[in-house]
Amino acid sequence: MPQPEFRAAHARKQRKHACFLYSTIAAACAALGACATTPIATPITTTTTETNAAVRAPTLHDSLFTLDTHLDTPASFVTARGFDILKRHDVERDGSQVDVPRMDEGGLDGGFWVIFTPQGALSTEAYRQVRDTALLRALAIHEMVARSPDVFALVTTPDEAREAHAEGKKIVFISIENSYPLGEDLSLLETFYKMGVRMVGPVHTANNQFADSSTDRDGPKHGGLSPLGRELVKEANRLGMVLDASHASDEVLDQMIDLSATPVILSHSGTNDVYDHPRNVPDALLVKLAKSGGVIQMNALGRYLADIPPSPERDAKLKALRAKWGDTDALTGEAYEAFLDELGAINAEYPAQMADFEDYMKQVLHAIKLVGVDHVGFGADWDGGGGLSGYRDITALPKLSERLLAEGYTRDDLQKMWSGNLLRLVQQAQDYAASQKS
Repeated sequence: MPQPEFRAAHARKQRKHACFLYSTIAAACAALGACATTPIATPITTTTTETNAAVRAPTLHDSLFTLDTHLDTPASFVTARGFDILKRHDVERDGSQVDVPRMDEGGLDGGFWVIFTPQGALSTEAYRQVRDTALLRALAIHEMVARSPDVFALVTTPDEAREAHAEGKKIVFISIENSYPLGEDLSLLETFYKMGVRMVGPVHTANNQFADSSTDRDGPKHGGLSPLGRELVKEANRLGMVLDASHASDEVLDQMIDLSATPVILSHSGTNDVYDHPRNVPDALLVKLAKSGGVIQMNALGRYLADIPPSPERDAKLKALRAKWGDTDALTGEAYEAFLDELGAINAEYPAQMADFEDYMKQVLHAIKLVGVDHVGFGADWDGGGGLSGYRDITALPKLSERLLAEGYTRDDLQKMWSGNLLRLVQQAQDYAASQKS
């Protein structure tokens, strides 16, 4: 989920690039009554990729095919100022964690780029509005690729991903975090499938029409999946999408494993037996997930990994800053820079308390020992709240590989965890869908 200081879905300018792509998706939007009332997202500025600021000696990590399963970066594309993915940014300045220069430096080859929408009311009008937001978020991801076809490749199959990787391009799979935008019309899932979506999660931080969340303050609503949620599982199987149970309650995960014809993924989750938090998964369920062929992708969001000491002074300063500037995603130019200056001053005086890299490694190593290297991967929640002391953005990824090597894991082990396990699940979902058509 995007951090509120830097993310939202406000956008106003119409784009003129990638005409064929736009007309294709715009036609889908028009058929749903979406584009007539919702503005097109702000353009992603195009520049030449900057030279890496840091020079790093090649390591074994650089030889791996590395994919992260939960990149929330598309939320940045639809702010009023847009986000130049080709330009190097500074996590200490603007909080961003993913861009092409840092992908190059950190050896990240791509992954699943997320269509995220926050949970809202369960009503017909709310469904219509959030559907439009999700369609435009999908369009923003497509346009990122269309603007820089020499840099990015939109892929929908493992073979396409490997081919694009061989050509030196960044991999762009697409996923949906929170199926709330589908409303009660499951035919919309096929619309998103045609836009390239190959992974879908039913729920986010609150219960919705499909499933119970692990973190809803009111507790469970459905006792797991709702009847509509069970139909969602079947439809994802039919289309060939990987089902993602991150954010779902333990009961939902348990039921999804039983109902799904193909293995389930946890795209950004942790282990509850290491740190007790509702977003983390008990060992017994992880063992069941692994026995069914599923995979847990390890999350690096600090409050899910360790106790974070409170900082009332920092909280008060941030609250006052938000009150002064309002919707920071609407800020541009000098106003945005002034906001960042004030935010930086707060960070300097009252540094954010964070979990650290060792807290993360406890989670990673426990998961590997519990279910094995065939059932573990990485989905740190970059640009969605992830990031730790000593592991702040994607430039730190080699540190994880180096630590796993030091723990005795082999290059083949690392390759499975960085992309092999994920691609296996994508292939299994697609093979099942194909088998049902024959």
